[in-house]
Amino acid sequence: MCGIAGICRVDGATLAPEAAIRVKAMTDCLAHRGPDGEGLWQSGPVCLGHRRLSIIDLSGGGQPMHSADGRLSVVFNGEIYNFAEIRDELTADGARFQSNSDTEVILEGYRRWGADCLAHFDGMFAFALWDAERRRLFCARDRFGKKPFFYTVQRNALYFASELTALTRVPELAFTVDPQAVMRYLAYEYVPTPLTIYAEVRSLPPSHLLLLEKGRISLGRYWDMPVPDETDPRDEGELCRELNRLLSRAVRRRMVSDVPLGVFLSGGIDSSIVAGLMARQSATPIKTFSIGFTEASYDESRYARIAARAFGTDHHERVLSAEECADELPGIVSRMDVPMADASVAPTWLLSGVTREKVTVALGGDGADELWAGYEHYIGFKAAEWYNTLPAFVRRGIIEPLARHLPASAGYINPRLAVDTFLRGAHAPAWERVQTMLTAFTPDMQREILSAPWLEEHGDFLRPERLFAPTREHYEHWRPESAAAPLARAFHVYARQFMLDDILVKVDRCSMLHSLEVRAPFLDRDVAEFAARLPVRHKLHDFKRKYLLKKAFADLLPPEILHRNKRGFQIPVAAWLRGRMRPLMEDLLGETRLRDQGIFNPAAVRALMDAHISGRADLRKPLWTLLVFQLWWQARRAF
Repeated sequence: MCGIAGICRVDGATLAPEAAIRVKAMTDCLAHRGPDGEGLWQSGPVCLGHRRLSIIDLSGGGQPMHSADGRLSVVFNGEIYNFAEIRDELTADGARFQSNSDTEVILEGYRRWGADCLAHFDGMFAFALWDAERRRLFCARDRFGKKPFFYTVQRNALYFASELTALTRVPELAFTVDPQAVMRYLAYEYVPTPLTIYAEVRSLPPSHLLLLEKGRISLGRYWDMPVPDETDPRDEGELCRELNRLLSRAVRRRMVSDVPLGVFLSGGIDSSIVAGLMARQSATPIKTFSIGFTEASYDESRYARIAARAFGTDHHERVLSAEECADELPGIVSRMDVPMADASVAPTWLLSGVTREKVTVALGGDGADELWAGYEHYIGFKAAEWYNTLPAFVRRGIIEPLARHLPASAGYINPRLAVDTFLRGAHAPAWERVQTMLTAFTPDMQREILSAPWLEEHGDFLRPERLFAPTREHYEHWRPESAAAPLARAFHVYARQFMLDDILVKVDRCSMLHSLEVRAPFLDRDVAEFAARLPVRHKLHDFKRKYLLKKAFADLLPPEILHRNKRGFQIPVAAWLRGRMRPLMEDLLGETRLRDQGIFNPAAVRALMDAHISGRADLRKPLWTLLVFQLWWQARRAF
């Protein structure tokens, strides 16, 4: 795993010598991604920079890497898991390799297939390749966006980097906070791709390539998720055997490493499957890692220990108190590079630190919840369709008034909050339902907390069809409308939106801040395509989540793991905002700060805080979203 950065003139003119200084400043900012080495190369219109975390071919594999004839040069962040098979194929076709690195497979794959080489790569990657003969810059990002790629076109040049913050190290570039991105952040808790928080910068979408050639920049999609096949005739036994084969191979490919590796083990279904498959394929006990909490409502460490004993792993665990985690949280959020309000960044960051003490590479269960119906919201989406068939007097005259009297809780499960979230989603159109269940601030809530001048200038953007446009695009991705059922479209929204800009960003930033590489077998191309093609009933069977996944690995998992309910990787934010983190919240969301900033209405924000602190309402989600934005704003101003 590495960090990359570079500059390429759009008009093809030769870069000034100081371009190397600019790229060096960007790669220095990415040192945590690559503490084992650095490289810089400049020629004509292009300058490429690299920071290396050595995983494969430790003595070779330095970057920027050049082909033997000097025509091709590349900087690469990630792993190509099937590089050995591709290298054998290319060698049989006459290619000659100078190293055992997967990086060189990108060079020779491009030489053989051009931009179509992307169809051959199974991995997580972001790279930039310079073709001196064609005077072409060829950039690409992996199918699900596990590795980041930010770019901006300014001053007649394209600048790119693995992190948004690295671009801000170039002093002559402009960075303006985008009002529409701010409002989308408040709705989504992140800024959805391809937008970023800065108006001048874009994130290259997953499954896309970028070409800069002959003074023109173009983007193109090279892969798409397949449409579910509701007529698939295979029986469950056949499907289970195929899934077992594919996921076992995906884990085996991700165990290739020249440095120690282990696995994140939460004790949930997904990480336990990965750990079990690793244990089956390893000659020695694998290393597993978990985080626990002293608060019983949030602690999963008991289940991680059950799985570790079942698989005979070398298990490492750290149990934290609320005070320890709360004290670390502001600093963690400030280092996340982008505003992203998933509170589980704290345990993910701490877990990454514990893991990095022993290994350099870890496997995890990311992607399973999105592709196999792991979240409660999948059930909510399905239940909403049934709920809306009930007579209006039952829904609005009986059920909804009763729901307002449910008890509230600051623990992991808050019944009133859960029902309120469901009803909000049930009232929304089908295309908007998933995001409505996930959102921190609805359009109406934003109108209350944004300042009057801000609303006067930007308020028209708060219409749902504009604010939630990315969600509608993903929901309506397949044409014609009959190509996929509403619930199948919800899967697509989760994979192309929530997983991309929340889950994968969280894991990438938290792990790379510790110089740790994390690999995701569930996002193997063949595994993911198998899951995407399945009829929905094999993933959400009645109201049973991960139905086929559990059935396929029932003989691998301990019964306590197989039959337990999913628990998210969460922390007691609601209680902290009323207690230990209250002074920080009241400082960063105080009247003076907000009035000087000009975005938010101080009185409305104060009302939210008062309602939460008093216990009249559970507003952990919107208040945490505001607090994270303020922490990001404060960190940005310090640059």
